[in-house]
Amino acid sequence: MKLRVVSFGGGVQSVALLVLAAQQIIDYSTFLFANVGADSENPGTLRYLYDVARPFARTHGLEIHELHRVPTRGHFAGRVETLYGRMTRPGSRSLPIPVRMANGAPGTRSCTADFKIRPIGKWLRSQGASRDNPAAVAIGFSTDEIHRCNRKKAQPFEIPEYPLIDLGMSRADCHALITQAGLPVPPKSACWFCPFRRLASWAEARRDEPDLFWRAVDLERTLNHRRDELGRDHVYLSRLGRPLDEAIAEAQPPLFDPAGADGPPSCDEGHCWT
Repeated sequence: MKLRVVSFGGGVQSVALLVLAAQQIIDYSTFLFANVGADSENPGTLRYLYDVARPFARTHGLEIHELHRVPTRGHFAGRVETLYGRMTRPGSRSLPIPVRMANGAPGTRSCTADFKIRPIGKWLRSQGASRDNPAAVAIGFSTDEIHRCNRKKAQPFEIPEYPLIDLGMSRADCHALITQAGLPVPPKSACWFCPFRRLASWAEARRDEPDLFWRAVDLERTLNHRRDELGRDHVYLSRLGRPLDEAIAEAQPPLFDPAGADGPPSCDEGHCWT
């Protein structure tokens, strides 16, 4: 039997796939969540995973497997490596996230490949997926993201599938489906320090999640202190090319209930195909 799984990022589209599977509208019972680290993931995403998604899955006979990166070589050999841990380890020169250069352009990144794609691929191969017997991997692109399908480079042991697009479902449809199922709408999934975060989202973070915002400020300073020692140009977590605490003002109080509002654009579907 062909292995059929969902790449689960914990955001709106992923949870919509979970609901559709529970309703037996789509044929998947295994969901793979590649956790980049409890110190790296949006805390709201992890709370939703443990408090809402997993209990819902168990009730409907579905499984959510939480995967981690465990290198076989190097400093973290045999231990769980987190994205934040890689960047902040003493002596590390690694910049796996798409930091912004002084001109606002994003740098190269390896976070998606190392902490999302490879752990999922390792699990698939351990379950028998191969070039001759590829797994079907559902990706949570909705109809308003159809252009992103062309950016998904399939691994030799997988065949990507797009159930939301096949069903003609938009992000708004996913919101409605989750609400109709009696579940809260999850926050947008992303690392709390992701440089792809919109400026408005950074401003809202400074207002609503000051602890995370100032942790991001500290991370940016740590990275640039290291670059000073190496004689390299500074990098930034926003596209404005200035330190985060100088570039981002606190957002004004919301006029309406912000519940379910979008956050940074990133990895609802679990692969960060931004």
